[in-house]
Amino acid sequence: MRIKRGVLKKSKKKRYLKAAKGYRGAKSRRVSLAKEQFFRSGVYAFAGRKQKKRDYRKLWIVRINAAARMNDIKYNELIHGLKEAGVRINRKMLSELASTDMNAFKAYVEIAKEALN
Repeated sequence: MRIKRGVLKKSKKKRYLKAAKGYRGAKSRRVSLAKEQFFRSGVYAFAGRKQKKRDYRKLWIVRINAAARMNDIKYNELIHGLKEAGVRINRKMLSELASTDMNAFKAYVEIAKEALN
């Protein structure tokens, strides 16, 4: 007795074409190309999640630096001063303070300045 795989093959093709909806050109219509692009998309998505973390960190640093310079201190001096003072605050929180609560950020700047002197 031979085994027929038509149903399985059809469902697999359907799955790839459904996932490839919205891709440009033949990649959304041809199963072999859709499958290839589907796996490549997974690679791009994985890399994108890592890239997003880098981009956010860059943004936080730019915000902190801008606020720090408004308070007559450089970014690297601020971070170094906070480390010397033993203050454990991450860049995300510092950037949030810099953009929303300038008085609290100024308090951290003063702590950093005292630790540097």
